[in-house]
Amino acid sequence: MPETTDLATRRKAVRFVILIGLVSLFADATYEGARAITGPFLAVLGASGTVVGLVAGFGELIGYGLRLASGYVADRSRRYWPITITGYAVNMLAVPVLALVGRWEIAAALMIAERVGKAIRTPPRDALLSHAAAAMGRGWAFGLHEALDQVGAVLGPLLVAAVLASRGGYPFAFAVLLVPAIFALGFLAAARIRYPQPRDFEPATAGETSDGRFPRVFWIYLAAVASLAAGYADFPLVAFHLKARAVVSDEAIPLLYALAMAADAGAALVLGRLYDARGLRILILVPFLSFVFAPLVFSASVPLVVVGSVLWGLGMGAQESIVRAAIAGMIPPERRGTAYGVFNFVYGITWFAGSALMGVLYDVSIPALVVFSVLSQLVAVPILLRIRTVSAGITG
Repeated sequence: MPETTDLATRRKAVRFVILIGLVSLFADATYEGARAITGPFLAVLGASGTVVGLVAGFGELIGYGLRLASGYVADRSRRYWPITITGYAVNMLAVPVLALVGRWEIAAALMIAERVGKAIRTPPRDALLSHAAAAMGRGWAFGLHEALDQVGAVLGPLLVAAVLASRGGYPFAFAVLLVPAIFALGFLAAARIRYPQPRDFEPATAGETSDGRFPRVFWIYLAAVASLAAGYADFPLVAFHLKARAVVSDEAIPLLYALAMAADAGAALVLGRLYDARGLRILILVPFLSFVFAPLVFSASVPLVVVGSVLWGLGMGAQESIVRAAIAGMIPPERRGTAYGVFNFVYGITWFAGSALMGVLYDVSIPALVVFSVLSQLVAVPILLRIRTVSAGITG
């Protein structure tokens, strides 16, 4: 925790992070709840499997691609709050409108719009969080935010499952998601009103550089991030394996995902504290936490799959907390929106490409998939070690 920040400022920073964390909690409950049923909903409307795959893939691709532009525009205009609020509004309101849709083409457009909204709001929101993180500890701030975020990721699908079990209709399930969407927007409005200038949390001299270029360590760091992301199998592929090979029952698959999300939340909190205490050296733990998940989750053993799911969640918790926190220590405040846009773009594109390759490898050879996943994550180790030798003056 920074020693130059007074106690009152730290407390305000913590309250701000909690408010934004509550926004993310209810936002995740909204769109993760929707994502749990969008596939079968499209099928009910008459879409083919190819359409479902293309909609999901294109939504993710354009969602991560737009983050590059969103972060740049936020930095250039300094309108972090308006861009964040606009993104959340699109992100949240696209979901309950699905309750009124009767054609798969319109449903697909709304699903892509939801991803676009998330793309718009993520880089400027992370830039706003980074200012509070400077006052309370970057690891703790991003870890706390990620933990609250994952609570929503667990509750949303459970809410939808309960609605479907009791009422049996997709439109009603989407309509119910209007409730957490309203809560998300309400907490966002409260954060904007109560803390209009989060930049005030951070001393004006923090992170200043002599020019507008990103430091060398940032680009090296992105290489490590790309390697980690490329080797990280998306959970839908894991779920496909568990279903196709009848490793566990259909009902157990979402429970394994919930277990992974719980591990994600716990890891974010613990690693956040460790990052604040030990700095960049803690990043070396990220690949070692998760590189063995692939041989476990793609096995035919239930106990190994359970352990692998936990490790998958631990790795995600690390990537969504301290991996994001490190950027705030590398980049000056006025360039962080752009930096987070670049980070999210690289992370998303390489994860998309890696997941697509692993999908192909799954059909050819599961052992080949496992080898690719493990090696890709381990490649990040020497890159992260290299960061320690070129990051003089950069602290957690």
